[in-house]
Amino acid sequence: MRIYGDSKSGNCLKVKWTAEFLGQPYEWIETDIMVGESRTPDFLALNPAGQVPTVILDDGRPLAQSNAIILHLAEGSELIPEDAYERARMLEWLFWEQYSHEPYVAVVRFQVKYQGKPVTEVEPRLVERGKAALQRLEDGLAASSFLVGERLSLADVALVAYTRMAEHGGFRLADYPRVQAWIGRVEQALDIQDPV
Repeated sequence: MRIYGDSKSGNCLKVKWTAEFLGQPYEWIETDIMVGESRTPDFLALNPAGQVPTVILDDGRPLAQSNAIILHLAEGSELIPEDAYERARMLEWLFWEQYSHEPYVAVVRFQVKYQGKPVTEVEPRLVERGKAALQRLEDGLAASSFLVGERLSLADVALVAYTRMAEHGGFRLADYPRVQAWIGRVEQALDIQDPV
């Protein structure tokens, strides 16, 4: 399997971490979106959307969209709950992550860390919604160690990616103690070595 990914991207890192956790061998192909490497004719032939991550599976078929990729990689593994309701709750978090977390936490991080904007110049609505997303995680962790009960699932893999980097966007993780503790548990469970 080949993973085309940008190491600055939480969406790409969650694919890498899932493959590593499951012991699935892969070749990482660093694809720097800041210099347009996902917009070349060769890359667009693999993924017409021009986005990373993109994987080329062992049988040569391409697959894009981070949560679709990790769901495919983890099929039949311990990262997907066997119970139908818990599996649906995991999916609920995955859908929420792409709609209500990543567009705010990750976008603010990108603008501050990579575009050099002071937080005060970022659209206030983005910052407010990022804080609301972090609070939703904080509340979601009130009754359990992980997002779906007491075991690591893809919900945790997907959501830890940008949450652990939130301070790059000026968000204070100290304001969310359950989230901070959860990040540590997930990093330990996944043996994450990537620096924040």
